Amino acid sequence: MPMWCFRRPSPWSAKISVPLRAILCWWRCIGRSHPLARRATITLERGIDTPDFNNFWEVGELVLPTLTPNGGIVRAFRRDPDAAPLPTPSGKIEIWSATIVSFGYADCPGHPMWLPPSDGAGSPGAARFPLQLVANQPATRLHSQLDFGITSQAAKVAGREPVRIHPRDAAVRNIRDGDIVRLYNDRGACLAGAVLSEALRPGVVQLATGAWYDPDEPEAEKPLCVHGNPNVLTRDVGTSRLAQGCTGQLSLVEIERYDRPPPPVKAFDPPPGAA
Repeated sequence: MPMWCFRRPSPWSAKISVPLRAILCWWRCIGRSHPLARRATITLERGIDTPDFNNFWEVGELVLPTLTPNGGIVRAFRRDPDAAPLPTPSGKIEIWSATIVSFGYADCPGHPMWLPPSDGAGSPGAARFPLQLVANQPATRLHSQLDFGITSQAAKVAGREPVRIHPRDAAVRNIRDGDIVRLYNDRGACLAGAVLSEALRPGVVQLATGAWYDPDEPEAEKPLCVHGNPNVLTRDVGTSRLAQGCTGQLSLVEIERYDRPPPPVKAFDPPPGAA
């Protein structure tokens, strides 16, 4: 039977800071009165015992059974389309939607189709910013959480977020492994540490999201993030008028070696006047 698991943090994370210990104390205090705790308590009604916090912490995890996947509405429809129609106007699989067409959105036709990217290969901006930036989720933290932690910090290059670049693209820009580089486009710029890698195809660079924003001059209209946050480079628009999904994963940029003395990273320094 498939299982779903609550697991305590790794041992090193319990040593991170006083705030984490405070959170754990709060967790103990709310006990079973909190909605999350009550949700877990429901398992008691199904014959599954849930431990108190101390026992959970000692064991390290609580494994809960889940329902066996049954294919849902799609499998039921396949078995008997008349008895189990899909929740569409026709009750069938629809490739074209009259409802979407009625919205009159130029970027949302009634059926799936290829639309040229406004900020990608072949777009007008590619002549000035020829590198496709991929701002993926990081492997060393969750989004920006624990960017100050040892795992995230161990991956930094000269204290900055690493940007992977193909050796061919690096060579034409006189960039070597470990150099501090400046990524830029018309939206903004940031510094990062170059990591040469043939795992990328030429023309593509990769800079994970989540480095804590650290503007060199916060009052500037387009400040330079000295730590390597790609949000200064990506668009703040939805995927379409209908979907409004995130478009922050892809952008066009150019990269150059940063030959000046790099500004210090202050993202983790407490603000002035803090105790």
